[in-house]
Amino acid sequence: MAVVRDHSWLKVSGNRITDIRGHPFSLRGVSLFWSQWMPQFYNANLIRWLGTDWGINVVRASMAVSFGGYLDHPDREVARIRTVVEAAIAEDLYVIIDWHSHLDETDAAASFFSEMSQCYGSYPNVIFEPWNEPDARYRWSAEIRSAHQAVITAIRHHAPHSLVIVGTENFSQRVDLAAADPIEDTNTAYTLHFYAASHRELLRQRTRDALDAGIAIVATEYGTCEADGNGIFSPRETMRWWRFLEANGIGCVNWAISDKAETAAALLPGSSAEGNWPLSQLTPSGLLVRGYLRARAHTAIIESETDSGG
Repeated sequence: MAVVRDHSWLKVSGNRITDIRGHPFSLRGVSLFWSQWMPQFYNANLIRWLGTDWGINVVRASMAVSFGGYLDHPDREVARIRTVVEAAIAEDLYVIIDWHSHLDETDAAASFFSEMSQCYGSYPNVIFEPWNEPDARYRWSAEIRSAHQAVITAIRHHAPHSLVIVGTENFSQRVDLAAADPIEDTNTAYTLHFYAASHRELLRQRTRDALDAGIAIVATEYGTCEADGNGIFSPRETMRWWRFLEANGIGCVNWAISDKAETAAALLPGSSAEGNWPLSQLTPSGLLVRGYLRARAHTAIIESETDSGG
């Protein structure tokens, strides 16, 4: 299935993401793990497998900033992001460049995204996600909004048409607060993160409130388990979230393609870093998410054929 070739530039239209023709479009895919801790998954063969076997339309490259990441090894981490971005472009997929951090590093982020937008701002595939998950010490209107505004200014010099998705207060769970004081940019959406066994109706109600206020939202990170990435695996609550997201036109990206021994991981320890996994190498979470993505990709193919008269 052609993805970017069919849909091209994504744009915020009211409280929805639309494609170049103005049709609603939902990003659905998976996130790679912190780049400094699981760099083996940052390779082109994996991206190809996720596109063909899992049916993703987007992959999220989670570039670690602290803990031995970009701030300590910028050239190494940028090279990993470039590998994934260029593989996604080659496979006709969308790709989110994620500044994977909980802290305010505005100057470093602006420099990084200036470089990335200069390299990839002409590609409709590439989506920018600055400061994906501000931690609880920061407030939207006091610190987070202005930090995002500075980074978006750096992005827009080279990428006037690219979709930007910005993290929100309290680990990207207060989209309602962002909706009350939105970013001054016409193509910015807002980040929602949830872990299905921990975050339920209260967070869905905040999301409804934010949509009613007029902002577009993308769940760039969600887990099928508890908020620490471990604990209870909850397919029932995950499916409840999927139904909510589908009903409200919100895309979602699962955390994470990794073989870490935790509930959120899609793969069992020791699985190949390049795809071609038998189902026996997938965790319960991986099996559930793969099934959902394949089903949605199949539906998208049927809808595309219907639209084109096929």
